[in-house]
Amino acid sequence: MEIILEYGTFFLVVACVFGFFMAWGIGANDVANAMGTSVGTRALTLFQAILVACVFEFAGAYLAGGEVTSTIRKDIIDPTILSGSPDLLVYGMLASLLAAGTWLFIASYNGWPVSTTHSIVGAIVGFAAVGISIDSVNWSVVTIIASSWVVSPFVAGSLSFLLFKSVQALILNSGDPFINAKKYVPGYMFLVGFIIAMVTSLKGLKHVGLDFSFQESLISSLVVGLAVAILGVAFLRNIKDIPKPKGDRVFDGVERIFAVLMVITACAMAFAHGSNDVANAIGPLAAVVSIVQTGGEITAESSLPWWILLLGGLGIVAGLMMLGYRVIETVGKNITELTPSRGFAATLAAATTVVLASGTGIPISTTHALVGAVLGVGLARGISSVNAGVVGRIITSWIITLPVGAGLSVVFFYVFKSIFS
Repeated sequence: MEIILEYGTFFLVVACVFGFFMAWGIGANDVANAMGTSVGTRALTLFQAILVACVFEFAGAYLAGGEVTSTIRKDIIDPTILSGSPDLLVYGMLASLLAAGTWLFIASYNGWPVSTTHSIVGAIVGFAAVGISIDSVNWSVVTIIASSWVVSPFVAGSLSFLLFKSVQALILNSGDPFINAKKYVPGYMFLVGFIIAMVTSLKGLKHVGLDFSFQESLISSLVVGLAVAILGVAFLRNIKDIPKPKGDRVFDGVERIFAVLMVITACAMAFAHGSNDVANAIGPLAAVVSIVQTGGEITAESSLPWWILLLGGLGIVAGLMMLGYRVIETVGKNITELTPSRGFAATLAAATTVVLASGTGIPISTTHALVGAVLGVGLARGISSVNAGVVGRIITSWIITLPVGAGLSVVFFYVFKSIFS
């Protein structure tokens, strides 16, 4: 308690710096989930994607990032064990933010799309298991999170494979692709509206007091999907089957239709992503703020000051603008060649996977889902369409995320402990 009272202001400042650094890493790495396919398909240029993502990621993080947050992220740590040693929790959360942020910087610099959730989870597990005790970690939760390495890319990859196969059968390989695109694309527009509304209602609005049940989200999302499909029918009437250049490619009328869907889907996914994943940075930060403000008391929940959300949103935008292009290019260009129709299938499949996970309570990584979805689209065109070397490096980075985050966190934890104890 005495350490908290003596160094409270210092802990707050350092926590804000490390929280911003972690949010910076989220922007540099995880935003590729929303924008990578849009860049890879040429639906948006890299500059346009960064601008769009800055607006919608920040809006999601700040407007729907959270009013109340758990001070112990994901129930990984048993707070009763730490009730008599709040300083250890402060050291651990500072170490976790610095460790996860450091790993995200390394991964982003190398263009590796890794999970920000797994980065912070690995860091918290590391300091808790080594610095406190093995029993302080809820290993059942950790096991479920680790299992998502396989579940999320498999589900998303399977969905994107099936989606793109349906696009091929109904539109691309038909006798008149353009006419069939106008006929069937409103159905896909309904799916986009429905899925994105589900993502937003289940993952993006619960923090602002709108905690919809799955049934309520389902009904409202059906209405949104119908509205999007009706508007889409009116919009498609104005598109002519005239080839137009887009970057280094020429889009025919069919791909121009899917390019519009890509932009809409990317904007909505960026909002939902910002609202959800900013918690990976502000969760540990909020824990430190709560402990310092209460003079060392560890509580289950705490009010989340508006400035913490602002800090997280600004960090995401800064990381995206400074280093986000590397991971965006990996996901959008290096795994397999994408067109708007292929990118649409991948993005919608990833979003669907997030919705299914939200409804069933399974923790997954949006990064893993998106990469799996892109891989599924590539496999739908044949295994030779996939860059096996890039996929291998990505999977390797996934495997080492937890142990690297844990190892760095342990080192930083003991550094902080030795300084202040």
